Amino acid sequence: MYNDPELQQQAKYLGTFTKDFAQIADMLKEVSYTLRSRGFEYPIFPICKEKIAIGKIFIEKEQMHLDWHCYISYLQEFTDRKLITDIETFKSAYKNPDEYCCLFVVDKDFMNFVFLPYPED
Repeated sequence: MYNDPELQQQAKYLGTFTKDFAQIADMLKEVSYTLRSRGFEYPIFPICKEKIAIGKIFIEKEQMHLDWHCYISYLQEFTDRKLITDIETFKSAYKNPDEYCCLFVVDKDFMNFVFLPYPED
């Protein structure tokens, strides 16, 4: 069996922010819906432990006793900042936003997109 180091690293990070995600998932889902209803088809939620200059701050970790800050952004900002250069590849990888939250995880040793399913109602 082949152990993909990137998948192992993703799994490590999943454990660090799934607790926070469980607390804010409903809010993220609502914001995602609102963004899409206003024409922003690919909402992205950057999350990080230290403040960053991507997107607009949505939840400061201290507000809700979380480990991660959460921001609101969308595809256009990521292409403008050259964080996404292959738009079609990103769009094809983007999962149904009614079912999945697109997180952009930023940490010292890890920076990647992660799609987490919203909890079922």
